[in-house]
Amino acid sequence: RPDAKREDVMFKFAAAAISAFALASAAQAASPRDQLLVSADWLAANAKDPNLVILHIGDKAEYEAKHIPGARFVAGDALSVTGPEPAKLILEMPAPEDLEKRLEALGVSDSSRVVISYGKDRLPAATRVMFTFDAAGLGDRVSLLDGGLPAWEAKGLPLTNVAPEAKTGALSALRMQPRIVGAGFVQQQFGKPETAVVDARASVFYEGKQAGGSPAQPQPRGHIPGAKSVPFSSITAADGTLKSTDELKALFQAAGVAPGQKVVAYCHVGQQGTAVVFAARLLGVEAVLYDGSFQEWSLLGLPAQAQASDGGN
Repeated sequence: RPDAKREDVMFKFAAAAISAFALASAAQAASPRDQLLVSADWLAANAKDPNLVILHIGDKAEYEAKHIPGARFVAGDALSVTGPEPAKLILEMPAPEDLEKRLEALGVSDSSRVVISYGKDRLPAATRVMFTFDAAGLGDRVSLLDGGLPAWEAKGLPLTNVAPEAKTGALSALRMQPRIVGAGFVQQQFGKPETAVVDARASVFYEGKQAGGSPAQPQPRGHIPGAKSVPFSSITAADGTLKSTDELKALFQAAGVAPGQKVVAYCHVGQQGTAVVFAARLLGVEAVLYDGSFQEWSLLGLPAQAQASDGGN
């Protein structure tokens, strides 16, 4: 029957269209925020997933007292190295082969779904780990526990002081992503309308009211010329969770970061800056880290600006 055959073709076409629409809707629903953040409730519901790897970032004594069941402790230098003499930049990214072994030592495999938990006031350390996973090409399989361990505790969810059995993962060769830039790249961005250099340090450092560095490596007061100020502490709400999408958009705009600009974040040594990179990623904004940050900038004798830039805080 010709009519029956035509109806069958039309039915299949309609079914395919509905399926395509459903897939497109699902993809649209998976916003960057949905991919990068998980709630305590989500983590509790998925705690038995055999592929789940929970990493705890923070103080060792805090971890030994209480942590999420199954979470493994990540030492401060577990995923970073100190650069060579004479600068000896701290918190640098390990070489790919070295980083691969370090991630495997934390139990991470190709099939792993990783969630980063963190202790009180340790958000920048946690976003540094998030950033490391992203730079290693594993950004699509790692999320941050919104609010960290305090958010888990606030829900009355179970805690333990027992460390899980150590397991070694198995990863394919890492495919490193271009997430890190150097001082030369930052200098090239001066005056470019498509890029915003963002200082993630506390405003007292940005404004030059207080100098950073150490007695051995003193730093000039102020910030990289033209940089905008988005202090890392400004991206969270009072309860320690990440601010809403609208609040983060307003925060960047108030600092003078225009919609569509690429963000180049920096801080003291490359940790607090990752919190701003993470906030930008939540908005779907392209962001990279100047890993040497103001430590390297100062050692190179590059200029600093003490007064606020136009549009800065």
